[in-house]
Formats: sequence, structure tokens, C-alpha cells
Amino acid sequence: MFRFFIRFGSRLFGSVPADERQLLGTRPAWCLKNCIGWLAYLLIVFSSIAFAAPPQFSPVLPDSPLTFPRDFGAHPDFRIEWWYATGWLETPDKKPLGFQITFFRSATEHDADNPSRFAPRQLIIAHAAIFDHAVGRLLHDQRSARQGFDLAYAREGNTDVKLDDWRLVRGDDGQYRAIIKARDFTLELSLTPSQAPLPQGDGGFSRKGPKPEQASYYYSEPHLQVTGTVVRNGKRVKVSGTAWLDHEWSTSVLDPDAAGWDWIGINLDDGSALMAFRIRGKSGDKLWAHAALRDKSGRLKQFAPDQVEFIPQRNWRSPRTNATYPVAMRIRTGDMTWELNPLQDDQELDSRQSTGAVYWEGAVTVTRDGRPAGRGYLEMTGYVKPLKL
Repeated sequence: MFRFFIRFGSRLFGSVPADERQLLGTRPAWCLKNCIGWLAYLLIVFSSIAFAAPPQFSPVLPDSPLTFPRDFGAHPDFRIEWWYATGWLETPDKKPLGFQITFFRSATEHDADNPSRFAPRQLIIAHAAIFDHAVGRLLHDQRSARQGFDLAYAREGNTDVKLDDWRLVRGDDGQYRAIIKARDFTLELSLTPSQAPLPQGDGGFSRKGPKPEQASYYYSEPHLQVTGTVVRNGKRVKVSGTAWLDHEWSTSVLDPDAAGWDWIGINLDDGSALMAFRIRGKSGDKLWAHAALRDKSGRLKQFAPDQVEFIPQRNWRSPRTNATYPVAMRIRTGDMTWELNPLQDDQELDSRQSTGAVYWEGAVTVTRDGRPAGRGYLEMTGYVKPLKL
């Protein structure tokens, strides 16, 4: 720290006119007096930063129903938030493509009352990926920046998140527009709702553990109709398909003993939608689970933790991280059983340059009683090391 003060002081003196710098050589008392003054000033500045009160984040509480369109937007009073869109696309020649777009907003521990535009109060992080079976591997990219100067933001009131030239924005008509100019591909997609939002848990209050505070506010938008283009290797291709969007925010999500989670969102062929997840403990046990099935008429059935099971059927080991993922999974929700099989085993995403996590995020086909039932996306976290949020 002292060396920093010396360097900082030398820069200050470097701005003094030449005739005054000559005088400084013969006036050590002046130099000492002013150095002490600057040191005292800097100590006050750094002390105010070091001892500034940390921000007080809002808790997630039951009996707080979601309100739209307000809750489509950002919630900066909560510690963490994400918008997550995944789906299956088809090219004109009927080749399937899987895609993922995720924007995260993370509040920092810096003083929320600091008026400086440079204060890093919020961080914006984004991940994007596509999977083309013909390529045989996941193409993905990631970005992160502090919020500010209209280069990175998550706005309140309606969905509008941006990170440089990546953006996800919701129009007044409910249609989402996603523009992602990634390293190896570009996505330009329109996602149009065909169903009402699906509040998860108790009206949007979604438990994530045995303690009441281990919860999030959470809703989904299944069966989004997708049109747009994908650009790869300079070639623009029209695509269409179906997507699932999640929006979730919280302050305290996971139990300290949690390692990660397995999650699935399925657009079923009959117009129904199924969401299921389990939180895994560090010893591999189930800490919590939940599922919700909304049929095409809008009737909702929810499943308690003891009614939800994730049963691995086949594992795949990553050649990069040596993590073993149960890429083929059987899920039981009450008396219903669903079989999940990946479009490709290798759909591991390494985001250590942004969130610090490595996870498996992949397109899966779904069967029930041996018959095709739908398509979805399976997410598995905490298989390399326990996840930290």
C-alpha cells in the first residue's frame, strides 16, 4: 500500500511546473508537508471505501405475488438474477440446432450509496451457445462487465439486458428479441409467447432448500415460438423452433451444503410444459426437489420433494475437466416417468472466465412410455466442484 502511495504521489508531482519542481529539491519541508497531506487524504478515501456499509439486499418472501410487466425487468435490490433462454431450432433442411442465451446480473458488496458512475455496484455476465450435431461439439462464448455507461445494463420495468453487442429485450407486445454476436456464431432471434407466464412454486415463490430463506422468485415462459437467423462461417441460415425462458432472482438461494443442481425444462408435444429440479448435497444426496406440470388447458400440478426423482441412466466423462455427468436421465414426477437422452453427450460449457463455473447445458429429447413426448434442455451444475452463487 505504501508503494502505491509513493507511485501515486510521484504522478502528482509529475504534474507540477518545472520551476516549482526545481524549488522542491531545495525545500524538503514543503515536500514532506504536502506528501503527508496527500497521504492523509488518500487514507481518508480508502478508509471510506473499506468501512462503507455493505448493501442490504432484499429477502425473498412468501405471499409476495409476481406483478407483470414490472417483474419482467431487473430487481437490483436482490443479490443475483438471471434470464435464461434455451430451445430447439431447425434449419430449412430440417437439421436440429440447440441454443442457449443467459444473462446474469450480480450485485456487488460495494456501497450502494456511492454516487460515482464508476462504482461497480452491479456486474452483468452473459453466456451463449449453440449445438450443431453436424459439428459435433458445443460452440460457446461468454462476456462480463460492470454495469454502466449504457454498455452493460439490466433495466427495470421490462426485460432489457445488454452487454456490449449482446442484448435480450422484451417489447410491449411480449415478444423477445435476442441479438448475440459471439466469437464463432451470431444469433438474431425473435421469441414470441404462445402461453401465459408460468409462476413456479407458490405463485412465483420457489423453495430451493429446507429453510424458508432458501428460495427465489421464479417464473417460466414455455413454448416460445422462435424465428430468426443463425450465422456461422459467414453463412446466414434461417431458423425456426420452440424455446423456454426462465427468469429468476434471489438473495440467498442455496443451502451451504449444496453442491449444485440438475434442472430440466421441457416443451411437451401436446402443448404442456414440465419443469423439474433437484438440489444435490456435497455427499450426493437430494437436499430439495420440485416439479411443476402445466397442461395445455392451463391446469397446473405441482410435485413435492418426495415426489420428484432424478435417476441417472448413463454417464459421460468430459475429456477436458474429467467431470462425470449423467447425460441420460430418468425423471419421476409422481406416477409419471420421463426418459431424457442428449442430442450429443459433449455439451459441457466452461464459463470460468466469467462466472467461474463449469456446467453441462444441453438439448435433450424426451420420451414417456417409450413414445416421443417432447424436447427440452437439461442443466447440470456442480459436477466439477461445488457451485457458488
